[in-house]
Amino acid sequence: MRRYPPIADHGIVGDLQTAALVSSDGVIDWFCAPRFDSPSIFAALLDHDKGGHFTLTAAADAGPEEVTVRQLYLPDSAVLITRFLTVDGIGEVIDFMPLDEPSRASDQHRIIRAVRVVRGTVAFRLECRPRFDYGRAEHRTSADAGGIGFHGPDVSAYLQPVGPVELTVEDGDATAGFTLSHGQLAAFVLTTGAADAAPPEPMTEDAVRARFTATRDFWHGWISRCRYKGRWQQMVNRSAITLKLLTYAPTGALIAAATAGLPEQVGGERNWDYRFTWIRDASLSVSALIALGYTEEADAFRRWLGARLRAGSTASGERLQIMYRVDGDPELSEEELRHFEGYRGSAPVRIGNGAADQLQLDIYGEAVYALSQTENIAELAGYDGWVVLAGLLDWLADHWDRPDEGIWETRGGQQDFTYSRLMCWAAFDRGIRVATAMARPADLPRWTAARDAIMTQVMERGWSPTRQAFVQHYGSEVLDASLLLMPKIGFVSPRETRWLSTLDAMDQELVSDSLVYRYNPEASPDGLRGSEGTFSLCSFLYVDALARAGRLDQARYAFDKMLTYANHVGLFAEEIGPTGEQLGNFPQAFTHLALVNAALALDAELDREGPG
Repeated sequence: MRRYPPIADHGIVGDLQTAALVSSDGVIDWFCAPRFDSPSIFAALLDHDKGGHFTLTAAADAGPEEVTVRQLYLPDSAVLITRFLTVDGIGEVIDFMPLDEPSRASDQHRIIRAVRVVRGTVAFRLECRPRFDYGRAEHRTSADAGGIGFHGPDVSAYLQPVGPVELTVEDGDATAGFTLSHGQLAAFVLTTGAADAAPPEPMTEDAVRARFTATRDFWHGWISRCRYKGRWQQMVNRSAITLKLLTYAPTGALIAAATAGLPEQVGGERNWDYRFTWIRDASLSVSALIALGYTEEADAFRRWLGARLRAGSTASGERLQIMYRVDGDPELSEEELRHFEGYRGSAPVRIGNGAADQLQLDIYGEAVYALSQTENIAELAGYDGWVVLAGLLDWLADHWDRPDEGIWETRGGQQDFTYSRLMCWAAFDRGIRVATAMARPADLPRWTAARDAIMTQVMERGWSPTRQAFVQHYGSEVLDASLLLMPKIGFVSPRETRWLSTLDAMDQELVSDSLVYRYNPEASPDGLRGSEGTFSLCSFLYVDALARAGRLDQARYAFDKMLTYANHVGLFAEEIGPTGEQLGNFPQAFTHLALVNAALALDAELDREGPG
């Protein structure tokens, strides 16, 4: 087991309520239960010694250098296969999480790790070392004929072997060494539940096979509904599955990423918890989900969003908070896990997120944008839902013109961010369109006046004659990649002079070999030490903007180049470092939804251009 494998050296499995990361060594080094945002059971990715892990790997007599490892997904599924190739044989570990009524919140979750040998003979080694509550809680271990139980203060985990394997208790953990020959199968079922949960019923080999078939068939059936048949179908399908894996099915809330504390700069302090639902990220996913044909998922999130709007003001007095827990709880108090050393020494490790209390006015535009995407809004929201939405826009008409912290959640003070104004414009623009199309009661003169005032203000104060570009905030000369969304939401024409010159300026300052930085922290201090890599979301927004601007050769080259930075199973973290390494929380939903939108935009423009 490597002390800290690269962030990208993982696949993800999940059951639409929680998820586990599996390294190409066969190590589960991140898993929280019963929900994405619950305390961890395995967190070796954040502290090799204290975090806990579940290792199932080939044990070559001559050492790990004698084992070649390959990891892949069963096509169009979330079933992960890790292959171990040795001189004596080839073995596979097949990881998946069965989906038992995913829309019903449950304390019980299962990770099934099936092991088989497809050639020769392979020796395997198992270590299951849970460390509850981010490694802060002791656990009690029990053993019986069915397996080994680990009992934490709030959560239990029960490891059950299936097949010719015996588990041994060692210092409160489970270990095993076993050898399988061609055609033999073993499996290990890890079931989590409440602290006082009874041991699960033993599973047979036939039951494991049945769970595998049901899980595979679920994912095959789900991806078969995808409408995308364009040029990059394999990558779009993988991104769609990843977005689904990062969705908490009981509420429809999409989390930003499966992990917490993974660094934007190795050894630095930019280590945040992304296991929550950002209004911005999830709202912008709605258009991608609808375009792919997943209206049920889009509608589920919009119902969740509508509930947040109906809840009224937050503790800060704002109508929305920028992020929530997956069940809508606004409490996300940030704390530091000082006992964890952090990924390769990247400290502090944070859980919760203190940025939840920030003022970010753009979320109102993204919320209205999400709610107005399809024709079934009347059926989805009804009259009562419209009244809530109209009330939000009435409130925003009095509150849009304020400094805020901006889209990137900087901790360097409030500014008049251009992107925030842009999305407030989008809120009024979409609200006016929906009210008119649906003949709903609305203060259209007031909304129209606010919309027009924002556009005038942005054109006068958000435009720099010196830079010939739209800038990050009023009074600055700093560029910001968030403004790549300007043509997508219709604020500017994608081929008008002001936009094309902005795109040229970004090319010169923010783009490096087709990869895009969010902004220049040296020119616009963000209150944090250190630097960061290029932002993968922004690189895909750049492709989208290039395509809409008619720069198709450049857009296609940038898109294909960006795809080479995906990991071995098609996943992206938040950022790309200077030597091509993936950085930040993993996998990141915002990046994958931007990939989908970039593919859709580029396909549409290439199709419009026609042959040649």
